[in-house]
Amino acid sequence: MHGTGNDFVLLEWGEGERDWSKLAVAMCDRHFGIGADGILLVLPSERADLRMRMFNPDGSEAEMCGNGVRCFAKYAVERGLVRPRDGRFSIETVAGVLTTEVALADGRVKRVRTSMGVPRFAPAEIPVAVEAEPPLKNLSLDVEGQTVAVTCVSMGNPHAVHFSARPVSSYPLEEIGPRVEHHELFPQRVDFEVARVLSRDLIEARVWERGAGPTLACGSGACAVMVAAHLQNMVDDKVDIKFPGGTLTIEWDGRGEVYMSGPAGEVFTGEWPE
Repeated sequence: MHGTGNDFVLLEWGEGERDWSKLAVAMCDRHFGIGADGILLVLPSERADLRMRMFNPDGSEAEMCGNGVRCFAKYAVERGLVRPRDGRFSIETVAGVLTTEVALADGRVKRVRTSMGVPRFAPAEIPVAVEAEPPLKNLSLDVEGQTVAVTCVSMGNPHAVHFSARPVSSYPLEEIGPRVEHHELFPQRVDFEVARVLSRDLIEARVWERGAGPTLACGSGACAVMVAAHLQNMVDDKVDIKFPGGTLTIEWDGRGEVYMSGPAGEVFTGEWPE
């Protein structure tokens, strides 16, 4: 499945454990496996309607994934694994329980709106290894002799957002992204977004995802971009974020939860040979 080009392999699982990290590395390989930005496990939950776990292509487990949540929601509803109440149901993630709202047409999920939780700004909560009062706006990173200014926020997973005056398509993301991800100030590594504000309600962005590299979109990254721009009074309370893979709509009033809306699509199903 994919959400604005951010693609995932979804697996239903009952009880018992296995080496999910090893399986993620094998499945996500685009030459010798299925090819994906991560695997999503559809699991039972004691705290919510369902539970989601997400593993990156390098085998690391992510706290949550915004585009993955939308794919997860579409999968669960269309296969009858959950019955939404007034169009809503809950999903447990490592980052907490999220409320998801689905728009249906002819029994199919056409669009998903998800509460992505309240952004966190304290350095210890992101985490960022600095001592400073939150929020961390325009924190200067030394990236091999270059200064990269980032605004840091946690959306359940860590993000560093850099605002550029030039089109993001020309930004050297493949060069700067891995260096920011592994920068010494980020003890748990970090997702790195480069963004350009086009108007009060439109931003273009690209993302280097922790454990995955460049992806066509990132749901939590879109939320982080919106929050970072809002903190600096660049945008209003509802913004479209344009990624190479498509557009996500993010809502935040500067106080409470962040909401993300966007599409999700199923590409194919198959069997994995053990």
